[in-house]
Amino acid sequence: MDDVATFTPNIARYEQFMDVVRNRLTTRAFRPDIPVPREHVEMVLEAARHGPSGANAQPWHYIVVTDPAVKRQIADYFVAEASKRAKLKMKFPTPNYRGLADAPGFVVVAADFRFVRAFPVLLDGSDLDKQYQANAERILLQSVAASTMSAHLAAAALGYQVWWVTAIGQDDAQSSLRPLLGVPDDLAIIDIMLFGVPAKAPYKRWKKTLPQIMSWDRFDMKNFMTVGQIEAWVQETRHKVMYRDETKVD
Repeated sequence: MDDVATFTPNIARYEQFMDVVRNRLTTRAFRPDIPVPREHVEMVLEAARHGPSGANAQPWHYIVVTDPAVKRQIADYFVAEASKRAKLKMKFPTPNYRGLADAPGFVVVAADFRFVRAFPVLLDGSDLDKQYQANAERILLQSVAASTMSAHLAAAALGYQVWWVTAIGQDDAQSSLRPLLGVPDDLAIIDIMLFGVPAKAPYKRWKKTLPQIMSWDRFDMKNFMTVGQIEAWVQETRHKVMYRDETKVD
């Protein structure tokens, strides 16, 4: 009788990993008096280097910012942007972006969208080509996000806390931030990763339950939200779950 191949999952290693995942907490105020050694920055970005990417294109680049003056200039940009949003009455709960200036670990994430060429595209300007290019851009964004998340988990594994400053897509953001960092016009700055020792104890924010995000075989319509329900969530719940301890969310 042939031997039957067996597989034993490593539950202990999974639990160690989940300890890191559950304790990757967001902080928006760091202790500037406790530096992040260069070695730790490189360890964090070594994890990012191993992130998965579509077509193995690895369309990312990470710029480590150490100059306090540049950190302040980047913080100034986000403070001004938050003020602009407030004047436009976007009603978005905005964090204190001044905290960027004090982050010991400061990494700017850039993506090279020219790598859409690595995927099925026509490059002829047709409507069909635009559909394929849009899909390729989504793949690239997913790839950079996966790499960045690996970096976040590595920082958490080292005992640091993190801040993921996201969605940096406006043209004025690119024109303001690229020159500060020498980023070529062909690349897009899309995220900033900050990490260090928190200035105060971070807290766990509310998360949906597993049944709320998971379906078996077919989408569970109990989890479908109408536009009206989403609007109600934005008005009534968003401000509670963005910046509040999950134990205090009613």
